[in-house]
Amino acid sequence: MSKGNIKIGGLSDAIMKELEEYANVTTENVKEGTKKVAQKAVKELKENSPKNTGDYAKSWKSKVTSETSHSITSTIYAGNGQYRLTHLLEKGHAKRGGGRVEGNPHIAPVEKMCRDQLMEEIKKL
Repeated sequence: MSKGNIKIGGLSDAIMKELEEYANVTTENVKEGTKKVAQKAVKELKENSPKNTGDYAKSWKSKVTSETSHSITSTIYAGNGQYRLTHLLEKGHAKRGGGRVEGNPHIAPVEKMCRDQLMEEIKKL
């Protein structure tokens, strides 16, 4: 807002201008924080995923799936056909010859970390 005197008739316009500027800056900060947290989540998933051959752990990616002037949605996913394994490895599964393979929770802790860290990023920005 420019420095100087504001006449009473222009007060509402001046307030609206400041609020719009604040909203734009806040929106950009939230978008930047979301992208930063998504990249950190991909890094964590690559480090903490089960590594039989290593293909599953290397397949994690993120992309912005939706972005408007006021919102952003980032999706974190296992690429290269590895998405089929996420539930089996996270929750466990039955073996072919009988018995069960225990799950290896590697997605849920990263999801919780993302929620917490995004809130911290927003507060910091």
